[in-house]
Amino acid sequence: MDWHVQRVLVTGGASFIGSHLVDALLERGATVRVVDDLSSGTLDNIQGHLEAGRLEFIKADLREPGVARRAVEGVNLVFHLAADHGGRGYVDLHQAGPASNLFLDGLVFWESQRAGVEKVVFASSGCVYPNFMQGDPLQEVYLTEDQVIPPYDADNMYGWAKLMAELTLKAYHREHGLKAASCRYFTVYGPRGVENHAVIALIAKAFIGQNPFEVWGDGNQVRNWTYIGDIVRGTIMAAEVIEDGTAVNLGTMERVRVMDAVEMVMEYTGHRAEILLQPQMPTGPLNRVADNTLAKRLLGWEPQVPFREGLRRTVDWYWKTKDREQVRRILGHKLTER
Repeated sequence: MDWHVQRVLVTGGASFIGSHLVDALLERGATVRVVDDLSSGTLDNIQGHLEAGRLEFIKADLREPGVARRAVEGVNLVFHLAADHGGRGYVDLHQAGPASNLFLDGLVFWESQRAGVEKVVFASSGCVYPNFMQGDPLQEVYLTEDQVIPPYDADNMYGWAKLMAELTLKAYHREHGLKAASCRYFTVYGPRGVENHAVIALIAKAFIGQNPFEVWGDGNQVRNWTYIGDIVRGTIMAAEVIEDGTAVNLGTMERVRVMDAVEMVMEYTGHRAEILLQPQMPTGPLNRVADNTLAKRLLGWEPQVPFREGLRRTVDWYWKTKDREQVRRILGHKLTER
């Protein structure tokens, strides 16, 4: 794909993942428009591009009348990342907000089709996978794309909305010829991440010297935290290769327990504290790890940054950019809200 001739819309482009995607698209020569209501994103993430006049920015909520139609006008490729979302605390404790994604996604797809957009690339999630497959942390389970079949069993309203969006895109391709791809992100972390997600939350707790150090659940939950650079690279590769609405996992196959991550954070930051397990707090699935075989086969993609290295980069960024008093003020709210 010649990115120099691509006119691209990134919804949610001021967010953690979205802003890194914007960086990569501009680096490749694409013409980029961003629409973001800044409910979870921040202009700081794209400020340099704005000041240099490298992108067009629309501050608006895509759910408001006319916004989605204006946003897709004149573009040929849409990366749809905008969503009502948060970390595990938000996903478990809030259902009405994520339910609005059903409307948001459908509207963006409808307006994209109406405007003659050539392709839509959708940011989906590991939350589409059946809950019943993810309950035993002692099992070595790797989730494959073909396991998302009826009877569906997605993770909370957030997961159901992601699943419905995937199915909608496949229908648009089948019935209208819209080219499409869905990228199932697995536990993304890295610089610009937000404290409502686990890795950044753990780093934040070390940063403010929390003692006792609070760990949700029993610490045995297994995840495959995937570095932001690998996620962005896979998303762009999906845009270049997939056209039929196929969903593909973007995730490392490293199996990391929450407690392993806690120990790495403490080791690297030098923070020493008593561990306080909080089994009453939201933990999500106990065993969620992607199988990335399909991404390797279709895209030639595989993650390049192991968790320990990505964690080091993320800690270094956090220490250089954050203010301790501000983090102390916001952390409690961030853990369960947007």
